Amino acid sequence: MSKDLTNWKEFEKELDITPEQEAEIKLEMDIIKATIEARKKNKLTQRELSKKSGITQSVIARIEKCVNSPQTNTLIKLLYPMGYTLRVVPLDEVKH
Repeated sequence: MSKDLTNWKEFEKELDITPEQEAEIKLEMDIIKATIEARKKNKLTQRELSKKSGITQSVIARIEKCVNSPQTNTLIKLLYPMGYTLRVVPLDEVKH
C-alpha cells in the first residue's frame, strides 16, 4: 500500500481480496459470533465456559475478540458443553 487511502473502498480495493477469501473471513466471523451468542444464551462467562470446555479463558477471549482464528477442534470443545456442534450444509440452505 504505497499511497494514502482516503476511504474504505480504496483500502478494500488495495487489499485485493478474492471472493473466496472474503467468504472465508465472513464464515469465521459468523462462527465466532454464533459461539459468543451460544455462550451468552447459556448464561456462561468466559471463565465458566473455560472450566466446562478445558479451553483456557485467555484463548476464549482471543477468539471472541477475533485476535486468534479458532481451530475446528477448539470450536467443538467450546460448543459441545453448551449443547452445540458444527455442521456442513449446502450453500443454498444458508440464510443470507
